[in-house]
Amino acid sequence: MLVGCFGIQRVSVTQQFCLSIFVGGEGNRGLVKGKDLKQGAKMRLVGLTGGIASGKSTVSSMFKHNHIPVVDADIIARDALKKNSGGYKKVVAAFGPDILQDDGQVDRLKLGRIVFSDVSKRQLLNRLLAPYISSGIFLEVLKLWIKGHKVIILDIPLLFEAKMDKWTKPIVVVWVDPETQLRRLMERDNSTEEDARNRINAQMSLDLKKSQADIVIDNTGSRQDLQERFSEVLSHVKRPLTWTEFWLSRDGALSALLGVIIGVLAGKKFFW
Repeated sequence: MLVGCFGIQRVSVTQQFCLSIFVGGEGNRGLVKGKDLKQGAKMRLVGLTGGIASGKSTVSSMFKHNHIPVVDADIIARDALKKNSGGYKKVVAAFGPDILQDDGQVDRLKLGRIVFSDVSKRQLLNRLLAPYISSGIFLEVLKLWIKGHKVIILDIPLLFEAKMDKWTKPIVVVWVDPETQLRRLMERDNSTEEDARNRINAQMSLDLKKSQADIVIDNTGSRQDLQERFSEVLSHVKRPLTWTEFWLSRDGALSALLGVIIGVLAGKKFFW
């Protein structure tokens, strides 16, 4: 789960332009809040983020189970490090062959220990992989838009750090208190408290993410508690698109094009 340090430090100018076409430009956030319902979105891109061991991946799986497509930055980050890929070559050149397994693949756990304990190396890794991850996210969104999906979840641990929060609405943060986060991480990875704290401290704090969220899912309780909170969020996310959202979605664009064609043909028949 190294995408927490495989940052997406910037999105290219071209990707920013295309994303603005999809979501209606910067600043249109907060679809869940009535006063923040904006009329510029082409489709609903929901930002999902959290912290390590917060339960974000569980919430992501819940969205998938409810047939809402998820663009998972973790998967894209893994693909960016596949053997002989562009990202792989740059990372190996920068960090040396010691980070490789016997089969030549990157040892993600070893690389994680290196970057979680050294800020400069983490920043280097971010810079190396940023273009591959941001491009991968954009291409996945594009493919889903072409297929006609109107609601897409962007599961990005570094949503705020990568400045991609401005393209998503609403922003959903999966939150747990610091003690629960530390305990769950140590239990999950069988790690020492020092290693667990290093990994947690390498990320933006959950409390700060919480303060910038449109929706907060408190996951300090049981799985049943989480399911109940998720159901409330799901009803917001799946709410019908506004008329503006529909007309600027793929289906709406096709409907408008068909209307233009019919109008042109009717005009020709009338005038000719």
